[in-house]
This record gives sequence, C-alpha cells and structure tokens, in this order.
Amino acid sequence: MLAGTGSGSGKTTMMCALLSAFRKRGISLSAFKCGPDYIDPMFHSRVLGIPSYNLDPYFTDRKKMRALLAAHGEGKELCLIEGVMGYYDGIGFTSRRSSFSVAKMTDTPVILIVDCRGTGCSAGAVLQGFRTYRRNSRIAGVIFNRMAPSLYPEAAAFACKKGIRPLGYLPCSKDSVLESRHLGLVLEREIPDFRKKMAILADAAEKTVDLDGILELARGAVPLREWKEAKRSVSVQAGMPEKEIRIAVAEDDAFCFTYADNIEILKSLGCRILYFSPLHDRCLPEGTDGLILSGGYPELHAKELSENKAMRKEIAGCIRRGIPCIAECGGFLYLGKRLESAEGKTFPMAGVLPCFFRKTDHLQRFGYMEMTASADCLIARKGESILAHEFHFWDTDHTGDGFVIRQAGKDKTFRECYVSPTLYAGFPHLYFYGNGSTARRFAEAALTCAEKRRSRKNGEESDDSGNHVKCGEKHNHSRNPAHIKAGRH
Repeated sequence: MLAGTGSGSGKTTMMCALLSAFRKRGISLSAFKCGPDYIDPMFHSRVLGIPSYNLDPYFTDRKKMRALLAAHGEGKELCLIEGVMGYYDGIGFTSRRSSFSVAKMTDTPVILIVDCRGTGCSAGAVLQGFRTYRRNSRIAGVIFNRMAPSLYPEAAAFACKKGIRPLGYLPCSKDSVLESRHLGLVLEREIPDFRKKMAILADAAEKTVDLDGILELARGAVPLREWKEAKRSVSVQAGMPEKEIRIAVAEDDAFCFTYADNIEILKSLGCRILYFSPLHDRCLPEGTDGLILSGGYPELHAKELSENKAMRKEIAGCIRRGIPCIAECGGFLYLGKRLESAEGKTFPMAGVLPCFFRKTDHLQRFGYMEMTASADCLIARKGESILAHEFHFWDTDHTGDGFVIRQAGKDKTFRECYVSPTLYAGFPHLYFYGNGSTARRFAEAALTCAEKRRSRKNGEESDDSGNHVKCGEKHNHSRNPAHIKAGRH
C-alpha cells in the first residue's frame, strides 16, 4: 500500500509513477484504491488498460475485502493499493474505515509517502510520528515526495535508524503535476498530455525510486492463504433466467463515476452492459431494459446536456414508461427540472423530478451513510437498511424522502431520495458488494422489463400493421406512466 500523510501528499502521482514504471518493466499488475473514490482508479486504469478496484472497509468486512483483493489480484505479480486521505484518517477523529484499517484487514505492508515540499528534517519528525502513532502501524517503507536530491542521503539514513526501509524519492517536477478541482483531481481524460506525463513519472521512478526494494517488500506480504474460500464469499450465485438483460450505463465526461465491481456483479447476474453518452448520443441503446445514470460532472457540461433534447426526452420517457433506473448524484442532477452550471447559468434537464439543482460553496452531507427505506422501492424493501456515501457541492431544496439517512458517526437523521418500484434517484452512491440484494433487485426489475419487451416484440412480429418503434422514430411516452413521488409510487 502507498499511504500518505494527508490529502495532497502525492499518493496518486506516486501510484501512477510506480504503475507506469513497473508496467514498463513488463510486470503484471492489479491496482486498488482505499475508500469510495472514483477518480483515482480512473488514473490507475488509464495507465494499466484494465479496471482498478476499490477496497472499502465501510462496505465490506475483513473476509470479503480479502476476497476482493485475492480475486482481482489473481495471476498478477504485484498488487498496489493507493490509500485515501491521511493514513490514519477515518470516520470523525478516529482510524475506523481508514487506510490503516485496510492494511490491517489485508495484512498489507505499507510504504508511507512523506511530502517534503517546504520542509527539511521536519520530514523525519513526520515519519517517526506516523510509525509510532499506532503500535502495529504496518509502515515498513518510506518514499519522500518532492524532495531535493541533496537531502535524500540524510533522510534515508534517518529512516534506517528508525527501522523503516528508505525506498527512494521523487523530486519536484512541474511537467508531471496532476491538477485538482472541487471533487478531486481533474479526470485523466481531460489531461491532453497524459501519456507524456506518465512517461516522465516512469522515468523519474526508475532513476530515484528503489523499485526492486518495493518488489521485495511486496514478496514479504502475508499470503492470502484462504483466497479460494474468500473468492467464493464474493461470487454471485445468480439463479437468474438465462435470458439477456440489457443495461444501459451512462459513460462520458459528464457521467463517469461507476464502480468496476458494480458492473461485474451485474454481468454475473446475466446483464449485458451497453455504454452510452447522454452528451453525444441521441437515443438509448436499442432494447434497453434497465438504466444507470452514474455520478460525475454534469454541472460542468450542463449546456451540452441541455442542448441534447433528444436524449433528455428519451431518458424521461424511458423512466416514465417504467424502465428501472438508478440515478446517483450526477445522474440525480440530470433528472431534475433545471441545473445550475459551474458558471452560474441554469439549463433545463430531463424534468422527471421537481428539482432545481444549484451550486454551493462547500461540501454537502459528505461521508458514509446508512439509509433505511421508507417504502418498498427498486433497491430495497420498506425498513431495510443499505450503505452508501455522499460527496457533492450541488444541492436542492427538493431532495425527496424515500430514505431516512443517518451519517456515519452522527446521530442526526434526514430524508433524501426519490423512489418507486422502478426508480432510485438521489445523492447517495451505492456499492453493490456492501448491499446484499440491491444489485439482484435491480437486475430482477430489468428482467421483468426485458420479458415485457420480448412479449411486445413477438406481438409486433405477428402484427401486419408494422408499427414497431425504433431508435430515432417518435416515441409515445404517454403510455403507462410511472407516477413517481418522493418515496412512494
């Protein structure tokens, strides 16, 4: 694990540097991110060309987390895990659900990234403090980030005296800076010279980081001896009919916060994933049985989303006809009446929900959440609790009341989300491995929709009238409208 002393200490930069350098050596890799982050795994995936996965101790227990690590790391020579925030930072002023807890649960050796910008020997105090803050810190090595080359020999000698293996440093480099904005780093696809930056980082790591030492440290990790048993604990016994279920998943610059594990669970349940772009496509994939509008940055693309009237009408009609839909955070914003852009202008959206979404100057209801359903709905039964997390700057006065929500570490509750038997729309993000039957309930609702679609298709094939509606033709959205209310159908 690459852990940091805090946010902004250079974890993602170091992770990309090491992934690029090891990949250049021909070493097969799996990448992971602690916590519920979406953006950092995109960087990992862009470097490796394969999915990066989350390890989140709020959603999964020790057995399931070890199972996910074993399953996604199977056949790889090296697994690298990027920490979240500061190494010990968890819920409130505790280490619960922190990178430290992930390291303990998975028996992973940790390399601490110490940011040396603007410091000298104070970096030694930081290193010693982190190593001794917990009795079994699991901190086995250190890499000094943004360190002057002239200081490294003395810093390495200090680390050795404290029983911590020095594994090199990265100097300051303006050519490899990864920019940030309100939800974290900018998306990797928005960096025009991304490959060039990664090549610079790989070369720097090859020169100043002890890559062989990192491999040796990884070989000393406690084996996941129970991995075969653990893998079975996260396998999905589908039991679904062997019929194709077509799930349309929004994927573009506006909607891109989708867990790789969520997609894989849906595939294991017999779903065929069809990606589409609300920004650029004019209609949903043909034969859509279920719809996922992921989180992302719709507020940065409000004008373009609004101008695509065909897609707004298509999605609104799809939901009103009762096609199952999960709309998380950014997807929730898209379903409202109007959305304020980052520049302060407002634009009409899909109009399914009675919400005007406006920007604010600080995070709203940030953190892990436990949600209890107020009524039977697409993702839960009345009284059932599921786990989620929120991270958003945009807000609305009409958040819905489909779930009673309690933020982790706090006693106060509030209500959010619009739900029906075919809809979940709200700010909270869902992680299917942490919520038992949520994925299955969604897949079953989509299966029902698929069976109705096939039944209609068979009827049309035997009908001489030839009135079959295809993508691009006029859709009749007035049939069987789903009367969506806040928490009730």
